[in-house]
Amino acid sequence: MGVNLLRRLKMRIVLVEDNTMLAEGVVKILTDVGHSVDFFVDGGEADQHLKWEGADFAIIDINLPSLDGISLTKRIRERNQSFPIIILTARSATDDRVNGLDAGADDYLVKPFKMEELAARIRALSRRNVNLLPESESIGDLTYNRASRRLYFEEMAIELTRRELTLFEIFLCRKGQYVSKSTLTDTQYGIGSDISMNAVELSVSRLRKKLLGHRISITAARGIGYMLDEHLEG
Repeated sequence: MGVNLLRRLKMRIVLVEDNTMLAEGVVKILTDVGHSVDFFVDGGEADQHLKWEGADFAIIDINLPSLDGISLTKRIRERNQSFPIIILTARSATDDRVNGLDAGADDYLVKPFKMEELAARIRALSRRNVNLLPESESIGDLTYNRASRRLYFEEMAIELTRRELTLFEIFLCRKGQYVSKSTLTDTQYGIGSDISMNAVELSVSRLRKKLLGHRISITAARGIGYMLDEHLEG
């Protein structure tokens, strides 16, 4: 059931770890169950990425170049980004574990660790995060039901294709934040898919037309991506 949950969620996970051998193992176990993994060795670079694109989950080492993991975690929480965070610490670094949790991390793992344990921690935090989401959420004059995965205007369902639905769910989870085209491509077609960016642009265009007139906009920023937000129509 745990693996099935991870497959169903298809999260975008940010890994910040300067031990490339360890990072390669983590990336493999996560991508094998269908996730997209953005990997960074530098804390400052990861901070900029998370600031603009966010994430569904983050795994952050404490000792990092440029910006340490505790400072990075603090910045994430100061921006009110609430996705789960696991920090990675050395066996003897008890203070780091305490400081990391105080900074806003949800859990920690002590190096060296087994990949199965990491997967279990991710499953536990993912279940907790999903359970916090309301079954229904309103945006504009539409209501999205997470249980049925249907979008409604009043009591009438708006028909979305599978790809349009996936796009909408990504945008809704990151409402008010820009999502890059590469992230949309990975989520829709799988990591490393040989799909042109034009395909993503076409999907966004079709979704935008179906949301037209419902006080929802999808705006584009060149070189950054797309953002879904509510607006008042005059």
